Amino acid sequence: MQPFRRGITLVVVSLFLLIGLPVPANAASGFYISNGRLYDANGAEFVMRGINHPHAWFPWETGAFEEISNLGANTIRVVLSNGDVFNRTTTTQVQQAVNQCKTHKLVCVLEVHDTTGYGDTDGNAPAGAATLSRAVDYWKSMVGILKGQERYVIINIGNEAYGNQGSNKVYNWTKDSVSAVKAMRAAGFTHTLMVDAPNWGQDWTNTMKEDGGLVLQADPLRNTMLSVHMYGVYQDAGKIAEYLDHFIRWNKWPIVIGEFGHEQGGQNVNEGAIMTAAQERGVGYIGWSYSGNSGGDETLDIVRNFDPAQLTWWGQQLLYHPAGINNTSRKASVY
Repeated sequence: MQPFRRGITLVVVSLFLLIGLPVPANAASGFYISNGRLYDANGAEFVMRGINHPHAWFPWETGAFEEISNLGANTIRVVLSNGDVFNRTTTTQVQQAVNQCKTHKLVCVLEVHDTTGYGDTDGNAPAGAATLSRAVDYWKSMVGILKGQERYVIINIGNEAYGNQGSNKVYNWTKDSVSAVKAMRAAGFTHTLMVDAPNWGQDWTNTMKEDGGLVLQADPLRNTMLSVHMYGVYQDAGKIAEYLDHFIRWNKWPIVIGEFGHEQGGQNVNEGAIMTAAQERGVGYIGWSYSGNSGGDETLDIVRNFDPAQLTWWGQQLLYHPAGINNTSRKASVY
């Protein structure tokens, strides 16, 4: 009887996804997208309220998972490395990170950071920045430990995979993102996937704004979401609202603000407008970053010295703004 019941479930899931309704409770094996919204495996809509954690650079700071959960976050975006630029995050370390997420009731967004700024040659991009295809190779090496974790893990294929230089849609962000999504599905991943915008994640060329639908349609499971990073490009409240509206309201394209802060490199960012616009639209956001920033970005630390008792001004804003984490975060129903 079990194969028959499984077949019935798959038919029900397919019908509900086809007509754009949330999948009924207990019908899905993991996170999924429906009508531009993210749902967990119980069929409950899930809105990320998270904090980025620089795990690849501080792998010994494992207490950060519990601390971030205790601060009220429901999501942690975990920086990993495929070894092209930074020290490779091992299979064991990824497994331990996922276990920490589950123990502390955090949705685990895993990302490869070595792709950051690929294509830029002006000295801003890390030397030897990885392509998206290299990131996919890394994920393939992790398939054995990530299969079965679809209820708890979302895979952000590559961080800020293209910089600012170049032409033709920023070195063919669209083509390469489509290929990466298809390759992940061919490798057997059924997780919700996340694809970062180009221009160091900020999409000031509107490449993702124009072509995001092509990336989403390339996924045979229709289980991919888009991610914008909001820094100095996003100082105007009207621009922030208009950008998000293009995705979530006008096109029903699932989007998350995968990174943002209150400033970067001396440029102001309208963090209050970002959180308010996200809350009004049911859009997730993940603040950058827990601790350990350097090279002029120290003001983006949410806590000092990985100590949750030392909240920075930015940390106070992220947590206690009316649209901040403490006032709007809800744990995923799978926990």
